[in-house]
Amino acid sequence: MKRILVTNDDGVHSDGIHALAAALASLGEVTVVAPHAEASAIGHALTLRRPLRMERLRERVYEVDGTPTDCVNIALTQVYSSSAAPDLVVSGINKGYNLGDDVTYSGTVSGALEGSLLGIPSIAVSLERVRGKYDFAPAASAAAAVAAMALRGDLIAGRTFLNINVPAGKPKGFRLTVQAKRNHVTIVDPRTDPRGQPYYWIEEGENDWEPHERSDYHAVRDGYISVTPLQPDMTDHDALAKLESLALESVPHDSSVSR
Repeated sequence: MKRILVTNDDGVHSDGIHALAAALASLGEVTVVAPHAEASAIGHALTLRRPLRMERLRERVYEVDGTPTDCVNIALTQVYSSSAAPDLVVSGINKGYNLGDDVTYSGTVSGALEGSLLGIPSIAVSLERVRGKYDFAPAASAAAAVAAMALRGDLIAGRTFLNINVPAGKPKGFRLTVQAKRNHVTIVDPRTDPRGQPYYWIEEGENDWEPHERSDYHAVRDGYISVTPLQPDMTDHDALAKLESLALESVPHDSSVSR
């Protein structure tokens, strides 16, 4: 039987993670290891300066007082044995998109990123933010469909992982996409506490998405499920040749050295 690890950044009690676990149950044995409280926008943080605790809530459901990255590491070393590692890591379902540049902030995406770094095929799943009650069924169904293909092999190779974003309502289908780019304007709201000391709220920034017909933003805007292959390698390979030539030009020349 296939083994599937499920995590998230909305916390172990979020409805989204349990909708996801239920949808994946037909594909194998599902184990949930997730933060005990919400850890949104925490990125790929790893807790190093304090101890972590894990509590078993019920059969194959655990909470950790840490980040999604912590959860994946503790799950692999403490819940699974080295001879029976999970075949797939799925992170989500997040309440709110993780599109374009936002993947760098996302705890949901980082849960899948950590699985990928540890050599396990991984998927992140996010649903459009709505007011009122969330309908996780379309996102859970989409995640299960992609997970089934991933478990058959070759869909996710090397250190690639998949980032899925699902629009609210009934999606029109799937689109393979690239990360969108945006012009981000940061908004920081300065305030003063009752003792006269300043404090700050970082607000959601204003976004102007760059036009790109194959971007994840355009896909969900048009009503499609976006599936973007991501990788942890952030090297700009196209810039390497130029930088190498500049590096050679900048080597100090000592004219006093005899030849």
